[in-house]
Amino acid sequence: MTNVRVVVGAALLHEGRLLAARRTAPPELAGRWELPGGKLEPGESAEQALVRELREELGVEAEPLERVAGEWPLRPPYVLHVWTARLRAGEARPLQDHDELRWLAPDEVGDVDWLDQDRPAVALAADLLRRAEA
Repeated sequence: MTNVRVVVGAALLHEGRLLAARRTAPPELAGRWELPGGKLEPGESAEQALVRELREELGVEAEPLERVAGEWPLRPPYVLHVWTARLRAGEARPLQDHDELRWLAPDEVGDVDWLDQDRPAVALAADLLRRAEA
C-alpha cells in the first residue's frame, strides 16, 4: 500500500464548537457536511497541509493540535487523517469547495448530514469538546 495518499481533515475547534462545512462538489457529495481539509502536496507534512488548506478554503489561520486516532478510507488511493486544530486568526468563510459553514456545539453535531468517512472523527471531536466543558 505504498501508493496510499493522505487527505487531512480539520476538526477545527473554537469557543467550544466544531466547524462543519457543506460541500458543493462533486455531485454525489454536494449538500453533505464534512470537516474541511484536503490532499497533501508533495513534500508537505500533514500539519503544513492542514494550515494551507484552512487558509485556502476558509481564509483562517489555524494551529494543528493533535492527530485524531484512526484512519478512514476514501476513494482509492486516498485515506483520511483528521487533526484537531485551533482557530488562531480570521473569521471562517466558505471560499472554495463549500457553500455554508456552521459552528456546532457538542450536542449539535448530529444536526447535519456528515459524510460517512467523517462521522467517527466528528464523534471523537465532540467527545473532546464535552470533556473540555466538564
